[in-house]
Amino acid sequence: MNTLRFWFRNARTKALPQSILPAVLALCMASMEAGFSIYLGLSALLGVIAGHLGMNLFDDYFDYKVKSSEFRDKMARKGFRARISKCAYITSGATDLKHLLFACLAFSAAAVILGIVIWWYRGNVIFYLALITAVLGISYSGAPLRLSYRGLGEILIGLMFGPLLMIGVFYAACGVFGWPVVFVSVPIGLLVANIVYTHSIMDFEPDKEVGKMTFAVLLKDKNRMLACLLLLLLMAFGCIIGGVIAGYLSAYYLLSLLTLPMAVSLFYLMIEFVRKPEKQFVPRWWMGPMSNWQNIRAAGIDWFMIRWFSARNLLSFFCLIIIVVNIILMLW
Repeated sequence: MNTLRFWFRNARTKALPQSILPAVLALCMASMEAGFSIYLGLSALLGVIAGHLGMNLFDDYFDYKVKSSEFRDKMARKGFRARISKCAYITSGATDLKHLLFACLAFSAAAVILGIVIWWYRGNVIFYLALITAVLGISYSGAPLRLSYRGLGEILIGLMFGPLLMIGVFYAACGVFGWPVVFVSVPIGLLVANIVYTHSIMDFEPDKEVGKMTFAVLLKDKNRMLACLLLLLLMAFGCIIGGVIAGYLSAYYLLSLLTLPMAVSLFYLMIEFVRKPEKQFVPRWWMGPMSNWQNIRAAGIDWFMIRWFSARNLLSFFCLIIIVVNIILMLW
């Protein structure tokens, strides 16, 4: 039990909302279809969780093999504002790469087993969606593609956690394809990509130093980075508006625009990070929950976490509002 708890903790469970909430949202949308199966839907949800945790650990595994996490300490000593907490469970000696690889494979195996169960009932569409997602997931930081090192990581994450995840869970749960889930999955993917992109803007200097080509490093200019961030946020809300105008989504989906203040707050925080990186902020209620803030402040990563939490909370509340909308529509 302690071993399982150890790996769950180090698989970055704080990031699970970016996969669980889109999956739950897809389940809610699928529940209104005639062929809906709660058992297959829940199997898909569990598979998504296992796959996400496995991918997080694989990311650590490949990142550590490529550069060893000691580079973060070196960046900090050189004066770069870099996080130094990633892979601490390896650098501290609590485990090694061999055991890390075993944990990666264990989580992935659980996802594969659940996928086989769903494939048995739903057919090859699930197989192809799962295969594409698995290949992209490994290629995020694994050889030979290492897409996150080529400026494509944010796009990849948005695709996997948006359209591929939601369409996959939707199909697993009800066995059909629906355009409404497409119009919802695209903005969800954009907001998930926004989390990673926000991260890459904050890690711009250390990533550039070690040669990691994130999208932020690819853009080079910080004003361009902010412009792309604004475009990403506007496109997410624009997709929902477009879906309503096109008649694929109920007008109630426009309630998701209630999260606009959170988007504005995040964009302001990122502007201040680019222009005044040393400026400190404290969490406000409209930013959403930010747990263990005192410990985060004491660790000296509050500058990073307030923005990461803001991006994550934007996605979370966006999903929750649409989940509530679907429950209301289902009851009606």
